Amino acid sequence: MSFETLALTFAEGVAEIRLIRPDLLNRFDMSAHIEFVRALEEVATRVPEIRALVLSAEGRAFSAGGDFDEMLEAHASRAVRADMVKYAKAVFYGVAELPIPVVSAIHGAAIGLGATIATLSDIVVAWKGAKIADTHVNVGLAAGDGGIISWSQSIGVNRAKRYLLTGDIITGEQAYEWGLVTELVDNPEDAAPRARSLAARIAALPPAGITGTKRAFARITGLLATQSLSAGLEYEMEAMASPDLPATLQKLKGK
Repeated sequence: MSFETLALTFAEGVAEIRLIRPDLLNRFDMSAHIEFVRALEEVATRVPEIRALVLSAEGRAFSAGGDFDEMLEAHASRAVRADMVKYAKAVFYGVAELPIPVVSAIHGAAIGLGATIATLSDIVVAWKGAKIADTHVNVGLAAGDGGIISWSQSIGVNRAKRYLLTGDIITGEQAYEWGLVTELVDNPEDAAPRARSLAARIAALPPAGITGTKRAFARITGLLATQSLSAGLEYEMEAMASPDLPATLQKLKGK
């Protein structure tokens, strides 16, 4: 299976999805959404041979999130907005319901959907200086793609409100202190090796216990998603269609 936005590899019971567009800061445009979902589906077909998944990225950012030009297309097109909802759900559930543990390696900025995917993982390794933020509100959008769920589940509803209602950035070190990040490394280049080491440890354990535990945890995340994911995406698409969005995006693009 060939990809343009990511690389998918398998070795010794561990799969790795690596984002490979550093020149675009590994943004999640529609191509990236589609390929990420395809890669997750391919990993799922390899279970139980594959027992853990690592998410990593090339370049200075894990992912800078969404693409402004596509947001403008979505602003003008109900059909584009419908595709965004479809693939946002597929990404969310693809990570949350994958029957094996997902370990993310945040070596640089994880913004917007990039932060959602990384923090939705079961284990989150991060460089202490990494920048993590859900900046939907800064763009004029509701934080509807699942960040409300992943942040609330990790650091509590009140603190999640504080940061998702302001879009403020936190460091990997702060995120570790609060529980959004579960493993901290001193250097950016240490994040992916640490994630791979943890994934290898998990892959060496008896698989029935691991998959059963992951599936049980997924039930908790699924219940939260039942309460807020569809509504959040609906509110995000309402904001996407807002007449104020183009001016907001043009202002941000000009910075």
